[in-house]
Amino acid sequence: MTDYSTDTLTRPPSRPNPLRSFIAKPEFGPMVLLATMLVVFTAINPAFMSLVNVGNALTFTVELGLMALAMTLLMTSGEFDLSVGSVFGFTPVVMWSLFNMGWLPLPLAFLAAIAVALAIGLFNGVFVTRLVIPSFLVTLGTMLVVRGAALWMTAGFPQRTWEAGDQWLATLLVGDFHIGGLRVFMSLIWFILFAFAMHYLLTQTRFGNWVQATGGNPGAARNRGVPTRRVKVSLFMLSSALASFAGIISSIRVAAANPNAGTGYELEVIAMVVIGGTVLTGGRGTILGTVLGVLILRLMRNGIVLIGVPGLAYNIFIGAIILTMMALHAGLERRHNSGV
Repeated sequence: MTDYSTDTLTRPPSRPNPLRSFIAKPEFGPMVLLATMLVVFTAINPAFMSLVNVGNALTFTVELGLMALAMTLLMTSGEFDLSVGSVFGFTPVVMWSLFNMGWLPLPLAFLAAIAVALAIGLFNGVFVTRLVIPSFLVTLGTMLVVRGAALWMTAGFPQRTWEAGDQWLATLLVGDFHIGGLRVFMSLIWFILFAFAMHYLLTQTRFGNWVQATGGNPGAARNRGVPTRRVKVSLFMLSSALASFAGIISSIRVAAANPNAGTGYELEVIAMVVIGGTVLTGGRGTILGTVLGVLILRLMRNGIVLIGVPGLAYNIFIGAIILTMMALHAGLERRHNSGV
């Protein structure tokens, strides 16, 4: 009779399959989708991959991308922020109002706008954690209050920003340079720097472990000494701050601080994060996946216009992509967990 227990003990452990491990990563699906999209759009219209078009697409990518980076960390902790679109429109209005009225020089007005955003994030975080109210409801209320404040302050009229042309801060935020024939804006550099910083924060630091533990199992995290409330409040503040930073960059780029700017951005940002592979229920997030999700949706908007599809059909594509990616992520995760 064969001694199966001895065979089991002496058999060397099976090595993990690198290909299977790679396919199981949440970034795999968005990577395949992005590559497919690039090939299809370029085949239909070669101008899609021209330096001019790529440069323009990357310019518009930055603003939503900055918000998506912070939203990734917040959703990993198990929360949402629906007020980012309103903060995107409101804080540039604050900044340019202070500057245009002569109350503050532009750098100090910039810091004041960021401080206002941090205060909004602090309010959201404290309201959610202390009163134990779902972040969806809290930030929905904040979204309406902040948007209303922007409209009330301006009577619905945009604030001018063109006097910032000779300001060093404007150059630092949205100045441009050329790499070969590609025009690159400083805002893209800021996005890349923040992406690296957020990836390091989430994957290589104790705070990143706290974020994932808070979203994965908050009760167990608290029992192990993780300050879950402080983690969430910090992430709400980060979310508002980056929304403000993105809004200020946008206001300089378009030469106007519009109180209605950012309307609907919150849902598109969440879509980018979800498509990238961050789990809606919290506990697992990926900055690389979010970057891919940002590129997918922004290049999708650009590509469907170039191939002749009406721009009004954009939301159809967003919905279809979200449903497809959710099904793909769920299937890959089940396959990975089952070891098939």
